[in-house]
Amino acid sequence: MSANMSDTVLGNARLVLADRVIEQGWVAVAAGRIVEFGEGDAPAGSLDVEGDLLMPGLVELHTDHLEAHVVPRPKVHWDPVAAVISYDAQLATAGITTVLDSLRVWTEDGTEGVDGQANMLAEAIATARDGGLLRSDHFLHLRCEVPMPTVVEEARQLAGRPDVRLMSLMDHTPGQRQFRDEGKLRDYYRGKSGGKTDAELDVMFARRFAYQQAYAAPNIRDIVALAKTHDVPLASHDDTTEENVADAIKDGIAVAEFPTTIEAARGLHEAGISILMGAPNVVRGGSHSGNIAAVDLAREGLLDILSSDYVPSSLLMGALQLPQRVPAIDLAAAVRTVTKAPADAVGLHDRGEIAAGKRADLIRVRVAGQLPVVRSVWREGLRVA
Repeated sequence: MSANMSDTVLGNARLVLADRVIEQGWVAVAAGRIVEFGEGDAPAGSLDVEGDLLMPGLVELHTDHLEAHVVPRPKVHWDPVAAVISYDAQLATAGITTVLDSLRVWTEDGTEGVDGQANMLAEAIATARDGGLLRSDHFLHLRCEVPMPTVVEEARQLAGRPDVRLMSLMDHTPGQRQFRDEGKLRDYYRGKSGGKTDAELDVMFARRFAYQQAYAAPNIRDIVALAKTHDVPLASHDDTTEENVADAIKDGIAVAEFPTTIEAARGLHEAGISILMGAPNVVRGGSHSGNIAAVDLAREGLLDILSSDYVPSSLLMGALQLPQRVPAIDLAAAVRTVTKAPADAVGLHDRGEIAAGKRADLIRVRVAGQLPVVRSVWREGLRVA
C-alpha cells in the first residue's frame, strides 16, 4: 500500500500480534483504525520506530491508583478533576490506553481516604472526559465491599452509567480471603490509615465481623442481580477456598481477581473464569500479602490477565518479564494478558490487538536493559504521549 492511503504508517518495528511477533514490520492507520499491517519494509513515508516494539495499547481492569492522587496525604483532598488529569497522564505514559478506574463503592465509619466518594470521582472522570482532557479511554469498575450496610444503595446509584464495565464482589473481613492472617491486615491498616492503634483496629474488626454476619449474604444477592439487570460483567475477589469457587460459579463471575491459593485458581480455571493477578506480584516475585505468586499460577497455565493494581508502570514490566520467568509463555502470549484478554473480558472487542479494523491504540516500547520504556502512545491513531 502507499503511505498517502493512511493517516500514519509506522515502520521498522517489532510488531507484537495476538499470536506471534513480526520481527520487522509496519502498521498503517487511518481514521483511528488499523487498516493494514505487514512484514518487511514499510511503504514510503513511514515513521521509523527504529526497531522498537510496537504493540497494542495496554488495557487495565483494576487500578485504585486514582485514590493516591485524590488523597495524596492523610486528610489532604486534592481537586478531583485535577487529580484525574494527573492520574490519567501517568497511565498514558505507562502505555495504558484503556482503563477501568476502580472506585470504592461503600462507606465505612472511622476510615480516611475516598470511601463513600465514588459518585464524586465518577463525575470528576466524566468532567475531564467530556472536556477532552484525558489521554486514555476511561471506564468504571465498581468495587463493592459486600459486608458494608450501604453498598447496594451506593452501587445502584452508579450501575446504570454507560461507562460502568465491571463490578466486583469483595469481602475484606479479617481472617479470610486475602487477609487470612489477621496480622497482615493489621500491618496494612497501620501503614495505610496513618497509624491506627491496635485498640482502634479491634473496634474496626469487631464492626466488620458484625457487618458480615448481618449484610454480606443479602448484599451479594442484590449486587449480582443489579449487575445482571445492567448487563455488567462481575468479578470475584481473593477467592481462597472451594466454597469461594462454588460461589463464584453460582454468581456468574467472569473474572476472578487475585485468587490467593492454587486450589482456588484451578477450580476457577476449570469453570472457564478468567484469572487476573497483579503485575506488581510478577515484578516483585511474590504477593505482598503472602499469598500465591502470580508466576506460580502462570507456570500452571492459570494466569489470563495482569493488572497494574497500585503501580501503573508495573503492567508493561510484568508482561515483558513473564517470558523470562515462564519459558512456556512467549512474548505474544505475555502481551495478550495486558491487551486482548482484559479487553475481551469486559466486552471491549474493538481493541487489544494489532488487526485490521481494530482501534489504533498503539504503544512504542524500547527495552533498556531489563526496563521497558514507553516512547510513544497513540489512541485511536492520535499521539497522546
